[in-house]
Amino acid sequence: MTGQDIDINGPDGRFSGYLAVPDTGKGPGIVVIQEIFGVNQVMREICDTLAAEGFVALCPDLFWRLEPGIQITDKTDAEWQKAFDLFGRFDVDAGIVDVDATVEHLRTMDACNGKVGAVGYCLGGLLAYLTATRTDADASVGYYGVNIHEKLDEAEQIKKPLMLHIAERDEFVPADAQAAIKAGLIDNPHVTLHTYAGRDHAFARVGGAHFHQADADLANGRTLAFFRHNLT
Repeated sequence: MTGQDIDINGPDGRFSGYLAVPDTGKGPGIVVIQEIFGVNQVMREICDTLAAEGFVALCPDLFWRLEPGIQITDKTDAEWQKAFDLFGRFDVDAGIVDVDATVEHLRTMDACNGKVGAVGYCLGGLLAYLTATRTDADASVGYYGVNIHEKLDEAEQIKKPLMLHIAERDEFVPADAQAAIKAGLIDNPHVTLHTYAGRDHAFARVGGAHFHQADADLANGRTLAFFRHNLT
């Protein structure tokens, strides 16, 4: 597995991304959609892990319009304040344009077999949902996406497989929002919903305050099986 920073050309300009390619040199593509901490070590390690599983993983810098190159952690109050400031100023509609450009970038790569999925976390979980509603990505997975309930009017646009991992006790997605998500998506044959009892937001973020090994392993195993089924 090899990883490197590359440039991606989008409709609104050029931005960077972290690319990890499997040792075989070829595989399905996956866009890894960042949390509110930028393309940091956590996102890079997710890309590396996916590459080790045979996928060509690319994590685009979606904060490039605000401040390129953000790589912060969840370990200090100052970093959390910075992350929430970026989240508050982030343009979701522009971000999904960049995700779409990243999907297309992967499809043009010799290393990619032509199939491209997306997986996102937190802010990226919302963008993974919107990847399913607004792009032609072949499959999408969202972990504890925030504000999906505000975009349920787009659910009818989902034509490709989508899996959502929902944290039952998510501090950023209250019970009524979770109920709305389930009601709005449960009848869509393209959507698979998994709820993790007792888990809080970011239960799959390694090193995070709410990390839960068993449920992270369960969610990640489901994600890998989902991508292998839909992208290979």
